[in-house]
Amino acid sequence: MIRKLWISLTYAVFGLLIIIPLIKIFTGSWADGLIGFKEALLRPQSLHALMMTGIIVVVVTLLNTLFGVMLALYLVRAEWIGPKIKRLLNSLVDLPFAVSPVIGGLMIVLLLGPNTVMGAFFEDIGFKVVYALPGMVLATLFVTFPLMVREVMPVLQEIGAQQEEAASTLGAYSWYTFWKVTWPSIRWGVIYGVVLTVARSLGEFGAVLVVSGNIMNKTQTATTLVYQDVENFNVVAANGIALVLAAFSVGLLLLMEWAKKRKEVH
Repeated sequence: MIRKLWISLTYAVFGLLIIIPLIKIFTGSWADGLIGFKEALLRPQSLHALMMTGIIVVVVTLLNTLFGVMLALYLVRAEWIGPKIKRLLNSLVDLPFAVSPVIGGLMIVLLLGPNTVMGAFFEDIGFKVVYALPGMVLATLFVTFPLMVREVMPVLQEIGAQQEEAASTLGAYSWYTFWKVTWPSIRWGVIYGVVLTVARSLGEFGAVLVVSGNIMNKTQTATTLVYQDVENFNVVAANGIALVLAAFSVGLLLLMEWAKKRKEVH
């Protein structure tokens, strides 16, 4: 009896926190019919915001994959890094999980804002960071960086280093060892990390809002446009943009589940 009660309570919480809001977003986006939904998505500010979001997602995913895999390899395989330094780096990797994204965005503004030494230097050479695309990429990268590292590290620890050491003993170069020995073992972990990075980048709001300035048709992303539409009581348009983001994220997560099942089969 108690077990059934806990299961029912779990389903109720799941429905209250996830299913019902998704249904409300779907019905709200179609409140004015197909015409209202199309108008919400085809507005100039909507198209620009979705384009900015897409650019940020692509750039952040590429950077996160490259440097996340490299850092995971160093933390697990590099013997020249002392245990104290490894513990410190592990703590720093988890920092975005412990700090609010808004704080992360504020740190970028305080370091690279137009009123700082570094920010003024970059602006003098024609490279604006804060209130521009580079700052938005940095803010999203700060929030999503742990995802790739934490997906790849357990896989590297599980497979061990015996095969890589054997390849090196036989004269294989480092890159050849990585592509032929390491990569086949970690590729599913990297795929999971990519999916989580994309989904998290799509929904990032706090850090991007701080560093972007939320300037329409310049530094506005899809999430900050939803925020602006809600502030302006344009709820139908806000629901339309939110529905697109939610559908894309849910599709990615379903793709990840399919990939897991395929991995288990093979």
